[in-house]
Amino acid sequence: MRRQSSDGLVERGAHPLAGLAILQIIPELHAGGAEAATIDIAAALADVGARPLVASGGGRMVSELQAKGGIWLPFPAHSKNPLAMFLNRRSLTRLIDQENVALVHARSSASAWAAYVAARRMEIPFATTYQGGYFGNNALKLRYNSVMAKGDAVIANSLYTARRVAELYPFAAANIRVIERGIDLRVFNPQEVDPARVKSLRQIWGVASDERIVLLAGRLTPRKGHATLIAAARLLVAAGLSGTKFILAGDDRGRKAYVGEIDAAIDEAGLTGTVRRVGHCADMPAALLAAAVAVVPSTEPESFGRVAVEAQAMGTPVVVSDLSGLSEIVLSPPEVDFAFRTGWRVPSGHERALAKSIFEALTLGAAARDAFLLRARAHVLNRFSVERMKAETLAAYAALVRPQS
Repeated sequence: MRRQSSDGLVERGAHPLAGLAILQIIPELHAGGAEAATIDIAAALADVGARPLVASGGGRMVSELQAKGGIWLPFPAHSKNPLAMFLNRRSLTRLIDQENVALVHARSSASAWAAYVAARRMEIPFATTYQGGYFGNNALKLRYNSVMAKGDAVIANSLYTARRVAELYPFAAANIRVIERGIDLRVFNPQEVDPARVKSLRQIWGVASDERIVLLAGRLTPRKGHATLIAAARLLVAAGLSGTKFILAGDDRGRKAYVGEIDAAIDEAGLTGTVRRVGHCADMPAALLAAAVAVVPSTEPESFGRVAVEAQAMGTPVVVSDLSGLSEIVLSPPEVDFAFRTGWRVPSGHERALAKSIFEALTLGAAARDAFLLRARAHVLNRFSVERMKAETLAAYAALVRPQS
């Protein structure tokens, strides 16, 4: 591997991005798949000798970014105020000039408009990562989100996303690249989780050692399907299920009204103490290892499903909505034979189907559960490693900057 020489020139044989400043821009760095991917790519850039810049409004994950070699640039990328977005264009253009940025990668619509204009002004490549939340349901929203399809590379995190982008914005078809999100399989490895971490989480959540956990991990927003899980839990308890706690782990992001709705639904179902909100979980490997079943009962299209991938990596049986990108992640009949399934897929919003699949997962025998662990982890190793995501993303960057090298 060659290094940058003292005169600033990149020595022969180095990675195409070595010595270049690559800027990712994302609203905030709190928690979530986009945020995790931002940090992973920053780490990959640092590893090849690039300067991994991340402009964002901050958040709890800034320290993780910095620990992995990323350079945080405080920037109001989260603002959706039209005047602020307009001013951000000027600020970002100056930042790109000052930092000698070679490529900008936008990960949200609000920040992408400023990034798009700034990149075009500075005549550098512009990349985006398009996620399901950017599809919109009206002409104004589609116009607003169209900036995410204007990238010189439009990275789609699933085949579902790629198809939808091509349908909505035909002009982007030639620039779409499918790069499925990856996870660190050294971190999400059941052999690497100290039992003390699992025990600690169970104690924090108030779950007894002989109780099973059904886990829904995701930010508190209606589309994550909390209401469907609460309804399924009511059916299961009414049918005689006992010794099981249903844990809702995730940030409310200020959605106090929705938190009130969740609590009211739990109370109305007579499940107080059985279904519990526990807030943000910082140790997802331990959480998934503690869980007997993980559920992703989304009620709106998801471009991907990071928790479903992480659960399979940990060998935790997972039940997901048979919807959009989630359908691509979990192998299940009729696409594969029953003997090769890695989880359950159920109709979105169907509490009875969800309850039935949860019960099936809870009652797996030891041999069947061990077989699940091996199949599911092999599936993730083959398709969803963070190494693959890093390599494919850096290759996309290199293809854009190579003419300028």
